[in-house]
Amino acid sequence: MSDPSAEVWHYDGRSALRRSARLTVDGDDGFRLVGDGVSDERHAFAALTPADADGDRRSFGLRGRPGWRIGLAAPVPPEIAARLPGAQRYGGWIDRLGLWRAAAISAMLAAVAVAIVLQTPALLARLIPTSVEQRLGEVMVGDFGRTGCAAPAGTAALARLAQRIDPDDPTRDIHVVKLPMVNAVTLPGGRIVVFDGLLQAARSPDEVAGVIGHEIGHVRGRDVMESLLRQLGLSVLLGGMEGHVGGYTNALLATAYSRGAEARADGYAIRLLDEAHVSPRPTAAFFARLAKAQAGTERMFAYLASHPLSDARAARFRTSAKADAGYTPALDPADWQALRGICRGETNRIEWRF
Repeated sequence: MSDPSAEVWHYDGRSALRRSARLTVDGDDGFRLVGDGVSDERHAFAALTPADADGDRRSFGLRGRPGWRIGLAAPVPPEIAARLPGAQRYGGWIDRLGLWRAAAISAMLAAVAVAIVLQTPALLARLIPTSVEQRLGEVMVGDFGRTGCAAPAGTAALARLAQRIDPDDPTRDIHVVKLPMVNAVTLPGGRIVVFDGLLQAARSPDEVAGVIGHEIGHVRGRDVMESLLRQLGLSVLLGGMEGHVGGYTNALLATAYSRGAEARADGYAIRLLDEAHVSPRPTAAFFARLAKAQAGTERMFAYLASHPLSDARAARFRTSAKADAGYTPALDPADWQALRGICRGETNRIEWRF
């Protein structure tokens, strides 16, 4: 009994000539083409690929041979048809799964991709070495120039306030700069800068204590690097190490932390105030005043730009207050006046301790 065969047209991929040939089965898994000008080399059926560019499902290419092609005329002998690869469906896996199921899977994959992108800054921020973060913060300090306030009595009062609310971290470094904006900012490396405008807008040292406690919360959560990475990407590292940081500091002042970061920093501040026996009610009042200023004073808006507020956040501080907790002011009246006057007189370039 002779091997099954079928008439085919054939392009060899080397010339534009279309030739007639006969496909002859050679063994269980191979075939040969026989005809004038046609190479009789043996090919494997498994090397055939469905060619659907012209809509002819009986045409095939050959893997690894660009331009090589055969087409079989109907009817194809069953012995050959059984060895040919199945027709390639236009939709591929979409056709196999169904349109709506494929759409649901695509939506799930897109949601996962978006979640990964959103979480990347937070994950990356925690992988950046502390030494790199400190170097970036050190360079960014230069943006403030000679505006560091250094009145001795005010500096001593600030140190006492920091020690009162955060006695367990001797590495903390907090400074006041002579700028009229109502704001406080944490630089990379844990450096906290309080603007003199905030001291003048505050009505008690307890309000300042709550704000500083909030900034300390951002330090502990490494929220600053996350915010910068989210806003500016890796350029904060690649560019910052070269000293091109003027835009970075401005971005930091105008970039809002995520809601999660703000909530964590609020919780940290509430805990610090509670452990220091400082009432959280003044901080709640301070935040409430700022929230009302969103459509008003530009000086107040500086804090709102980098620390978005809501009535719920102010209420969280208010409801955290405990009855009969024995609260005492964060500073006595003399120290409070000294702190508010820290920027009177000469200002010095900020020097950071390591």
